Amino acid sequence: MPQSSPDDAAAVPDPWAPRESREPTTLLRAAVRPRMLALLVLLLAAATVCGLLGAWQLGRAEVRGHAAQERHDAELAAAVPVPLGDVLAPQESFRGELVARKVALTGRYEPAGQVLVPDRVNDGADGYLVLTPLRVTAAGGPGAADASGAVLPVVRGWVAAPGDADVPPAGSVDVVGYLQASEQSGDGVADGRATAISSAELVGAWGGPIYTGYLVVVSSAPAQSAGLALLDPPRTPGEGLNLQNLAYAAQWWIFGGFAVLLWWRMVRDEARGGRADVAPETAPSPGLVAGTPAG
Repeated sequence: MPQSSPDDAAAVPDPWAPRESREPTTLLRAAVRPRMLALLVLLLAAATVCGLLGAWQLGRAEVRGHAAQERHDAELAAAVPVPLGDVLAPQESFRGELVARKVALTGRYEPAGQVLVPDRVNDGADGYLVLTPLRVTAAGGPGAADASGAVLPVVRGWVAAPGDADVPPAGSVDVVGYLQASEQSGDGVADGRATAISSAELVGAWGGPIYTGYLVVVSSAPAQSAGLALLDPPRTPGEGLNLQNLAYAAQWWIFGGFAVLLWWRMVRDEARGGRADVAPETAPSPGLVAGTPAG
């Protein structure tokens, strides 16, 4: 049987031979190597696809969220109002579940305390909210006795200019509206204006006791001026978007960012010095002893 020579054995690449390390280089030189550029193109394509899928999911979140919001608004409009005293008492903490709750009460407006709240948008137009104190005379429910004489801030509507604000109906008024939580304090009440619907600020101008929320008018008897635009039901932050589709959009964008980060990580490893892809031809075979044929 023919014996293999050392030269023949050395000519065969040995998969067990130690691989030679590349020399470290700069990030720029590593990034412009053909292999890194090819990976960049591939991963950028993947990131672009992820970005487009995320944008599509965001659009779906808006469409589905708006449809759900319209159904919710229709349910609120059709809801039967409950007595204010059944759900909220003066100076009682406003609970989150009371937002957009439809209530009914009776009281008397105090025109001298009426203020305008500027920089409020309605149907895409900037204008003013007409905010009027209502001295409650009958709230119904178990809190009726405590409510008598308390002040409820009432947003009677929206106007485009201060001159469009009307005088509230005189005498006893039956009001139906949506509840909303009091806002954070603003710059106070001055010169017939308030920058925020804040019970903490309004109590100083109107007196108390005062409710910690306010009312957005749906209807009143006697009716108020037709020049006031009635507002939509109050909404909590985040409404109008479908959360499931929004989460999908965020996941796709995270995947896209991960693809770009992966390429940068590979470039950094390349710059630090990797292993050569091909073993040197002169690497000795573990089955050979220097100068002695195997076998």
